[in-house]
Amino acid sequence: MKNYLIIGILVSVTLSCTQENMKADLIITNAQIWTANPDHPNAEALAISSDKILAIGSNNEIESYKGSETKVVDAENAFITPGFIDSHVHFITGGQNLSSVQLRDAATKDEFISRIAVFATTQKPGTWLIGGDWDHKLWGGDLPEKEWIDSVTSENPILLNRLDGHMAFANTLALKELEIDGLTKIESGEVELNDNGEPTGILKEDAYYNQLAKLPPFTDEQNEAFAKTAMNYVASHGVTSVHDVNGFADQEIFEKLHKNGDLITRIYSATPLSMWKKLKDKIDSIGRGDEWLKRGGLKGFVDGSLGSHTAAFFDEYSDAPGEKGYFVNTEEELHNWIKGGDAAGLQIFIHAIGDSAIHTLLNIYERVADENGPHDRRFRIEHAQHIAEDDIPRFTELGVIPAMQPYHLIDDGRWAKNVIGQDRLFGTYAFKSLFENNTDVVFGSDWFVAPPIPLMGIYAAVTRRTLDDKNPDGWVPEQKVSVEQALKAYTINGAYASFDEEIKGSLEQGKLADFVILDQNLFTIDPATIRDVKVLKTYVGGKLVYETK
Repeated sequence: MKNYLIIGILVSVTLSCTQENMKADLIITNAQIWTANPDHPNAEALAISSDKILAIGSNNEIESYKGSETKVVDAENAFITPGFIDSHVHFITGGQNLSSVQLRDAATKDEFISRIAVFATTQKPGTWLIGGDWDHKLWGGDLPEKEWIDSVTSENPILLNRLDGHMAFANTLALKELEIDGLTKIESGEVELNDNGEPTGILKEDAYYNQLAKLPPFTDEQNEAFAKTAMNYVASHGVTSVHDVNGFADQEIFEKLHKNGDLITRIYSATPLSMWKKLKDKIDSIGRGDEWLKRGGLKGFVDGSLGSHTAAFFDEYSDAPGEKGYFVNTEEELHNWIKGGDAAGLQIFIHAIGDSAIHTLLNIYERVADENGPHDRRFRIEHAQHIAEDDIPRFTELGVIPAMQPYHLIDDGRWAKNVIGQDRLFGTYAFKSLFENNTDVVFGSDWFVAPPIPLMGIYAAVTRRTLDDKNPDGWVPEQKVSVEQALKAYTINGAYASFDEEIKGSLEQGKLADFVILDQNLFTIDPATIRDVKVLKTYVGGKLVYETK
């Protein structure tokens, strides 16, 4: 026993000496570093070897890691945080939409029409126009009708999604090619009809989603280009990791890019919930992946969205008597899929927005956890926008992670009160209440639905000032959070939400060297100016992937 102990001591000493003698490939000095490590929250320098953090501390402490070939970057008192983790994106679609007509901020009907008309002139006849991300709330709430744009899109079928992704707008040519008319039978979703019984062009939920498979597919080369566009775009905003929810086909694109060494964003790729057996078989065959590309999540849906009046509530919509939204999958289907996926050791992400949808999902999670027995499952509820007050503490009690999107609140806050009324606002984007219950809140964007800009998300969570600037003190201000809480939701909590907190999410010795350099310290500036902060540099695995020009 004593000999083994002596050998152990010698090995420990040897490793310690070796570590002290190691020289860094890269050193960052003279920085204001927020580490996300509660034991050592602040530092001013870090040393990097290969793709990991060799050491972090004061300038003097890190000086010893400087060698003859070490590159030294003077941060000039800039602010450094761990790389941002966007916990909910539709990644390739986001890259694709950057190349489409941009309608997100079209503020009037005329502007909506003119942007489509101009973009259509740049496209070959017969080319489908998709994407768009329009928001009818900006021009008063009237949904577009096909007659608005038929005359300017006579040679191009269009299927342009609302920014929430839960409805789309088609012109007459598209409806014809999709074989949709007033007599078309659909199993779920809605084809909106006018007073003459003809489609207006608005397709909701499955009535929209089921059309996507009928569109001409993008080539692998196009999808790879979209993915590269997406990676470069998020890098420019300090994002180093994403949780992608688009499914198997996109996962295959990521795999090809990874094989070719083209990934600059770390990706946790989810698979549709109903395909849990296919994902299990794939993992059994080739594993869960690595630090660049990882699989193991399952994404499903309970309900729709608030803007489309398809989110499921206990009580009817304030502006639509008789409507409460609806479930897009039955409770029985959800239970069976969740139970099967959980038993297979897969992580479950489920979209739930309305209070009824969230309550039902929490019940299913509780039931499945009891049926399958204890293990580290980390169930997630994606969005969790409108929580019944009694359900807020259940997230912590059940160990459920709310994966939320702060930008949505400053968008929805312009009009949500008219849709759900005053009484339901307490549990709307209830960030502070969740944090106060020690819930592991994580933040993301839902890009393409909202911009993948964490600084805007932090601004939104901290100030809750709506996009129209009509709530300078914050919309539902009692739910504001601190800068540190918002940063944790974009860093270490995001890593926890993908079982990666041991390798990333904070700046600590041995963890991946993913970090972002900002031009201002988020803790010392006026919170109202956080959205104006600039990303100077983004590093992934110690390599510079973005630098401001």
